[in-house]
Amino acid sequence: MKRVLARFAAGLLLTGAVVAGGTYAWLSGVRHDAPPAPVIVFSPEVQDRNGLLLRSFPLADGRWRLKAEAAKVDRRFLDMLIAYEDKRFYAHGGVDPLAVVRAAFQLVTEGRIVSGASTLTMQVARLLEPREERSLAAKLREMRRAIELEARLSKEQILTLYLALAPYGGNLEGVRAASLAYFGKEPKRLTLAEAALLVALPQSPEQRRPDRAPDAARKARDGVIARLNEDGLFGTPEAELARNAALIDRRLPMPMFAAHATEVALRERPAAGVQRLAIDRGTQDRLEDLARERARTLGEGVSLAMMVVDNGSGDILARVSGADPADKDRAGAVDLTRAVRSPGSTLKPFIYGLAFEDGIAHPETLIDDRPTRFGSYRPENFDLGFQGTIPVKQALQLSLNVPAVALLQGVGAQRLAARLSEAGTRLILPPGEVPGLAVGLGGVGVRLEDLASLYAAIARGGEAKALRARADDVATAPANAHRLLGEVAAWYLAQTLAGTPPPHNALGGRIAFKTGTSFGYRDAWAVGFDGRRTIAVWVGRPDGQPVPGMIGRTAAAPLLFDAFARLTTRPAPLGQPPRDALVARNPELPPPLRYFGRAGGVSVGTGPRIAFPPEGASLDQDGDGPLALKVSGGRGGLTMLVNGVPAGGSVRGATLFWQPPGKGFVRLTIMDADGASDSVTVRVR
Repeated sequence: MKRVLARFAAGLLLTGAVVAGGTYAWLSGVRHDAPPAPVIVFSPEVQDRNGLLLRSFPLADGRWRLKAEAAKVDRRFLDMLIAYEDKRFYAHGGVDPLAVVRAAFQLVTEGRIVSGASTLTMQVARLLEPREERSLAAKLREMRRAIELEARLSKEQILTLYLALAPYGGNLEGVRAASLAYFGKEPKRLTLAEAALLVALPQSPEQRRPDRAPDAARKARDGVIARLNEDGLFGTPEAELARNAALIDRRLPMPMFAAHATEVALRERPAAGVQRLAIDRGTQDRLEDLARERARTLGEGVSLAMMVVDNGSGDILARVSGADPADKDRAGAVDLTRAVRSPGSTLKPFIYGLAFEDGIAHPETLIDDRPTRFGSYRPENFDLGFQGTIPVKQALQLSLNVPAVALLQGVGAQRLAARLSEAGTRLILPPGEVPGLAVGLGGVGVRLEDLASLYAAIARGGEAKALRARADDVATAPANAHRLLGEVAAWYLAQTLAGTPPPHNALGGRIAFKTGTSFGYRDAWAVGFDGRRTIAVWVGRPDGQPVPGMIGRTAAAPLLFDAFARLTTRPAPLGQPPRDALVARNPELPPPLRYFGRAGGVSVGTGPRIAFPPEGASLDQDGDGPLALKVSGGRGGLTMLVNGVPAGGSVRGATLFWQPPGKGFVRLTIMDADGASDSVTVRVR
């Protein structure tokens, strides 16, 4: 008998060894022949500058599948998931032998399936290769695929696949899509009740959907809480609090900030899985809330657009076009920040800036606002009245038309257009037209984003810099661009605009701003800046129809001030005066700068003319000596300005001498006793 038992034991050992050896050989072969790691296609995603989700887009088949890294998912949820689904996840190789033995024993003894043996890896295998039938063969194929996955991927990678592929009802796949759709937030921070629901849903995603079967969802959630409470994962008081938590019984829309900007990003880079814009989601969110509030008060068919630009970098921090992209009555599908519209008076500051730069005017220079004809062109002020003789700064602050046209005649309409174009702004004129005096009063087409860029350049001290839409783009000035304005002229302009009277019930002196209204009440504008950011606002009908009574000061300026108030409690101060800035009252100015154009404009035929050097000349400076400047015409004493700064007092004579400030481009201006002037730009080598 003992000999028989010994032979039987030896047979069992031999059989076990053969089975173990065969199993080992089979597993080795499976692992060796495992296919490459699967490639998963995720929903395209556009993020803000800090990596926060602005908007995601569904896959071609309508599913939402967002990449979810374990490090960015609530740690308690992960612990609950593993404790509930696969306690030995980090110990097995894809198949848990203990779970298989337990499930088989229960099936034999109970006559039915009491518990499954699927590991998280096996569930990932099933999600990657769905099986239609529930059979032993299908289960074995699932086990084999799980072993193959374990051979190619780390545990964290397998867990990441589960977090991205697990079904959560409808067209939701993955924990991120579910958390955003059911809770309206990323799964980084979840309550115990929320985590329990997300653990329970993948087992029966359609039968437990909280938006369609809230009772089943609650029962499943509470079942997870009860079981994990028994396992000691958390305490009874916390479990009771979670069971009493309200259940979300509706599905929320997916996040959609900056609808137009994100659509443009996807259209430009359709193959990019994740893109990052320069937009700040917090800034965008606050301005979208403001847009929704104001849209209800604007009237039928009237919409709005806003942009926020960081002065230093040129980053577009927010881009808002309308209150709702789905609002057909307000053409919500149209990106109004890129629409070409008439700018009204918003280009006037750049006329004044060039006049400051050329040295033909100073903020304290007196100028006439009285009926004046410029050839066949006779501009009128908005209120049809005239102010008489006033300081130049006040003429800009009151947005008077006659002084602006007089100064534009002095600096040149085509020169203004060229300077704006060199700064990156595209001016749209009718076919065959050239810039004329009407450009200064809105007779040209521009975009809101162009105005935001131009005003940010003023805040930046006159430096032109292209707007940056993407966080990974390099901010550069436009190709072959020059400065928009000299530093002194930009500072004069900023200080002048800071004195513009604020809209009703707003505090003045906190931001520099300008409003504008296009002909026929079609466009209302307000653009302003502090020392940190620039905000541009447009209000009007997208179809270009007039809105009687709509003007920039009452329709757009309040929006501008509210936008600043939502972003900061105290606007950043403007810059300090440059070294060469002339801070003086009118009587203290050089005589030619005290009064501009007694006839309402610069005299064209009798003023001084620079005979040498010609426009665009290159001058070689030998040593440190002065250079000659020859002048013809002019009345009385002549005042010379170098880069807008007076170079000595009033002198007489046909030849004057000036000292270059250094190598590079220099703007030379000559002004006679009547205020008539001529300017050239030369290069000193």
